[in-house]
Amino acid sequence: MAQPLPPNWRKDYLPPELHELRRHLEQIPSPWRAKLLPLCEQVCHLSRMQGKLVTIAQETIDQLQLDMKYLMFDVEATRRERDEFRQQLEELQE
Repeated sequence: MAQPLPPNWRKDYLPPELHELRRHLEQIPSPWRAKLLPLCEQVCHLSRMQGKLVTIAQETIDQLQLDMKYLMFDVEATRRERDEFRQQLEELQE
């Protein structure tokens, strides 16, 4: 069974290390900052996308587990009905 995400996790969650990296990048000289900040923003964007994909995967797994429970219930009900009809048929043949 899939493990739920921690309660402090959000879709737009970014690791604290990325926030710290951004703070450090904002303190470096301008020429370097201009080159590195876009890369940092891209990493942040990719991290957010990864978070969204994890959320989608978690929801999909949860739905799949629910669907499997319904299918197992359906199979058991069908087997019970089959056995009952088989028993009725045997009783009619006697």
